Amino acid sequence: MKKLNILTDKTIKANKPKDKKYYLNDGDGLYLLITPNNYKIWVFRFMLNSKRYETTFKNYPSVSLSEARKKRDDYRKLINDKINPIHHFRELNKKQIIEDKSNLENIFNEWLENQKTNSGLNQWEWKKQRIYKDVILPLGIDRNINDVTIDDIKKVLNAKSKEAPSTAKKLFNYLENILSYAMSHSYLKSNVLSNVDKYHILENKPQKAKNHPQITNQEYFKELVNSIYSYDKNLTIKNALKLVLHIPLRAENLSKLRWDYIDFDNKLLTIPRAEMKAKNSNYPDFKMPLSDEVIKILENQKEYFLKSEWVFSKLTNIKENIDYQVLNNALIKMGFNDEKIGKKIRLHGFRGTFRSLINTLDIENRFTFEIKENALDHHTGEDTVKAYTNKSNYTNQLKPLMDFWSGFIVGLLE
Repeated sequence: MKKLNILTDKTIKANKPKDKKYYLNDGDGLYLLITPNNYKIWVFRFMLNSKRYETTFKNYPSVSLSEARKKRDDYRKLINDKINPIHHFRELNKKQIIEDKSNLENIFNEWLENQKTNSGLNQWEWKKQRIYKDVILPLGIDRNINDVTIDDIKKVLNAKSKEAPSTAKKLFNYLENILSYAMSHSYLKSNVLSNVDKYHILENKPQKAKNHPQITNQEYFKELVNSIYSYDKNLTIKNALKLVLHIPLRAENLSKLRWDYIDFDNKLLTIPRAEMKAKNSNYPDFKMPLSDEVIKILENQKEYFLKSEWVFSKLTNIKENIDYQVLNNALIKMGFNDEKIGKKIRLHGFRGTFRSLINTLDIENRFTFEIKENALDHHTGEDTVKAYTNKSNYTNQLKPLMDFWSGFIVGLLE
């Protein structure tokens, strides 16, 4: 029978440091290491699956003799069940760290710090103050994020929607983004806002925009991409549809795109503010970085139609811009007209498809809400928020988003 509990406190204290480290054996794998500088460290050794392992239980006397024996016995129970105690307790520690960091205030602060590099300073300050005051505080700063229910969120957002419906809508979007961040960092087990329409949450609803048919099923989207790239009836129609796949322009902006809006050298599209839906002169011109694939599409179009001022001119008269209904008709002929199964799309629906799929694909939460909205030239919310947003230049931050989106599309080609 193996000898157990050989050591005593008196024995331990009586053993002095030597020129070289040495061990005192307490039995069943538990040792006390004594170093030349008089550190006394608990060491536990064991065999599992024909492999030798060693771990430490910290120093004596901060871990007492009885505590070290208790830990040895706990480890032995796991070993008897063929469980590696080192891996087991390491995993438990990880879970505990995550548990300790899973309160709303901590996650909000992490998310906010993540947003700092991708938001203008004023917009970041607005988030810091408004979201904390209107969402985090009412939900409970010390509350574990996994305990937050859909009813809790409804209560908080509807309290805000009574006085400011558009702000409540914006807060919903930010909260959705925060929960997505928490999911991607293993703080949250299940996202209660996943697949929830904000208009089903908010009682005092802001005016809902008209829905345009869009494709959000990735298999149907892949079919759409390949149908457009293989379209052979007309080069202008093909290139216009290819372009709107990569850049979510409004139908009118696409059809009225001019060559002098495109800077090939700097790979940049600039549309004057007066040509955009939001014509407020306080807003800057719309600027969109162009991916390598978009440059290829435009260079192909330029090769044949540079004599027209329009990138996409009428099929019968290059002095006039193309009618976007011609592009919608091409989509119908390609077979994308079945709304029941989610396989119907029109030109304006490419914007919704972009927004929906980017949210799905951005599992690492790389792109902020503002950047995604900026790609669509969306300007909503309170006047102060608009003012903050206008001062922010997102052009450089848009480039990785649009490169990512173009790369995703090209990756779908067969």
